[in-house]
Amino acid sequence: MPHSTVDAVVIGAGPNGLVAANALGDADWDVVLVEAQDDVGGAVRSAEVTAPGYVNDLFSAFYPLAAASPIIRDLHLEQHGLAWRQAPDVLSHVLDDGRAAVLRRDPADTAAGLDAEAAGDGEAWLEMYDGWQRVRDPLLDALFTPFPPVAAGARMLRRLGASGGLDFARLAVLPVRRLAEERFRGQGAGLLLTGNALHSDVPPDAAGSGVFGWLLAMLGQDVGFPVPEGGAGRLAQALRARAESLGVEVRTGAEVTEVTTSADRATGVRMADGTSIAARHAVLADVAAPALYSRLLARHRLPAKLLRDLERFHWDNPTIKLNWALERPVPWTAREAAGSGTVHLGVDDHGFVDFAADLSTRRDPERPFLLFGQMTTSDPTRSPEGTESAWAYTHVPHGDWSGERLDRHVERMEQAVERVAPGFRDIQLARHVQSPGSLEAMDANLVDGAVNAGTSALHQQLIFRPVPGLGRPETPVEGLYLAGASAHPGGGVHGACGWNAARAALAHQGRTGRMRRALASTAWARLT
Repeated sequence: MPHSTVDAVVIGAGPNGLVAANALGDADWDVVLVEAQDDVGGAVRSAEVTAPGYVNDLFSAFYPLAAASPIIRDLHLEQHGLAWRQAPDVLSHVLDDGRAAVLRRDPADTAAGLDAEAAGDGEAWLEMYDGWQRVRDPLLDALFTPFPPVAAGARMLRRLGASGGLDFARLAVLPVRRLAEERFRGQGAGLLLTGNALHSDVPPDAAGSGVFGWLLAMLGQDVGFPVPEGGAGRLAQALRARAESLGVEVRTGAEVTEVTTSADRATGVRMADGTSIAARHAVLADVAAPALYSRLLARHRLPAKLLRDLERFHWDNPTIKLNWALERPVPWTAREAAGSGTVHLGVDDHGFVDFAADLSTRRDPERPFLLFGQMTTSDPTRSPEGTESAWAYTHVPHGDWSGERLDRHVERMEQAVERVAPGFRDIQLARHVQSPGSLEAMDANLVDGAVNAGTSALHQQLIFRPVPGLGRPETPVEGLYLAGASAHPGGGVHGACGWNAARAALAHQGRTGRMRRALASTAWARLT
């Protein structure tokens, strides 16, 4: 069988795999990046799936974490074709009665809107933003480093002091509804925080949901919710172009069926076509943890406790996504939503709890919470002038989402939009439905349509991710590293999972010095 040997093989060309390949390439390693799909990007891809001239993001679409990530920023992807675009406003939450809460680009403008609803809420919002600015850099560094984040955590504590550190620790476990109740009098701030919290799968009354809502809302005030000009796929293509400029070989349409091992050490990969690639130093897997341990390592003897823990691996909820080509802008009742890239809709503050309860009890939500993307509003290149390329997604319970059940829920989703934008159905030129099964078919890491490679709840974060006792990219197999979103810090397009895996591989070989010199004064220097 044909056989080749390189320093490292990276499995999977999602954003984490692409970042890992770039990091290894910066250290002058000979790297092959293999991807089962015909194009790179994983859940960062775009295509014309509705109508000619309408670019639709197939999975993720808005990238505050990428814009804030020191890892992504210091790759200087603008030199490889990436340009960011922003909508006039970041986000709106629209209610069925025509009211809306708006997160605007300028925190002072957001505060003014909140204060108009409830005096004092504007000042409380700005106080929250001031607190964010105080911890921003060390917090982001802590989020994006392997657990425990000793250096970044120490810097953060120095800024906060003992009392401030305790307050932040409380925020980290506070439910988002309680956070809103403690800080604000009106409904608007709570809608913004809770809607952002539900970008994860953590219920609004659950511990830890507050920090998710706070983080995304503050990132929205800080870097906005930017999109790549021309489609999400442009971000992946820029990562690929940079990697290839370093000599990384990218092979698409190349499925890995096995990680080969010898004497408890990873030695390479075997491909579906029967070929093999040997790895001198490392194999990095941008795949879901269950797929790595149960499928790619099926012939390798693994610790019994690890296998038992994997049986308890908790997936996040499936996703249904609709894509539309619209002949004109969305006719929102709340006109404030017209300039927002992201719009939350379908529920009020109590409806969040009902929606989360439906998911927890595996009932089909009668009133789903929707995240709606106005992509042409964010980036005018996405569709012809005067039109809109749009999408919406919602989470659903695990189960069979096909046939009549899928059709009924698509109807509920469109009804939710129609309630806040009467006439929405009349302006549709085309619609494309992505079920949980079709999402997984397009990206094997999106198992049953779960987009975060495992729940974001506290019981599967930090040292519990992907199973208790790990929390780092290293695996029980020497030279094999988990580089996907099942590893800490989890889902989102920030590149940290791939970056951490590359750092671990380089450190094991004593090659981190070369990478530090290549990336002096960058994320590598700060995060080490």
